[in-house]
Amino acid sequence: MPEPHKKPRIIAIANQKGGVGKTTTAINLAAALAVGGMKVLLIDIDPQGNASTGLGIEHEARNGGTYSLLAGDTTLAAAILPSNVENLSIVPAVADLMGADMEFSTLEHRNFLLRDALAQGCNADVIFIDCPPGLALLTLNALVAADAVLVPLQAEFFALEGISQLMRSVDMVKRSLNPKLEIEGIVLTMTDKRNNLSEQVSNDVRTYFKDKVFETAIPRNIRITEAPSHGVPVLLYDFRSTGAQAYLALAAEFLRRARGRKELA
Repeated sequence: MPEPHKKPRIIAIANQKGGVGKTTTAINLAAALAVGGMKVLLIDIDPQGNASTGLGIEHEARNGGTYSLLAGDTTLAAAILPSNVENLSIVPAVADLMGADMEFSTLEHRNFLLRDALAQGCNADVIFIDCPPGLALLTLNALVAADAVLVPLQAEFFALEGISQLMRSVDMVKRSLNPKLEIEGIVLTMTDKRNNLSEQVSNDVRTYFKDKVFETAIPRNIRITEAPSHGVPVLLYDFRSTGAQAYLALAAEFLRRARGRKELA
């Protein structure tokens, strides 16, 4: 008999602040791992649907996406679409997710909708969940479903204040809803070595969180910001750019850490 596929590791990519490179990191880290041969699934539960757009998924092709998955109107297998990157699939977001907090709030198991949907299983080595900013029902579902949280953190003045609130929320979920939840790591984004404040914030974050912070930092790079308008990750848009190379380095570090903990083959 063939050996059963190992349960994928589920990583929620979350930060309560918007504009910190969360979706950019979800798209490009997933793509970098897929290019390396891993089977990756990206779940887009942000009503803005930027991860879906950034992978070239047209709105009319999304069907019910993650909304239908959470509502129980479709199966995980039926909700998954291929992307323009080999080995990378996506469950896209649709505008109906905007009302999910209110619509699902009366359900008894409202915090476990995504966990139960992902329990159906899929052929992936790792699943990334791109969360909306904020800590409402959709993000809570991601934290309950996940094994760990990856936190993109912009190197700016208010970074530490925002992340402290997220850490409290992670601790609350761990204590009450998902005992296995842990911090996968913190990724510094939009760094600029020419900016003294950016460097100071980066140093402060590394001093405070120590080895929880990935060595690889993602620099400000015009190619990273241009790529989504073309519906492709930066790796496909400009492989030689500093942004693409940074995400390849982040993927390699992600794998080293995970394999060191024996979480991925």
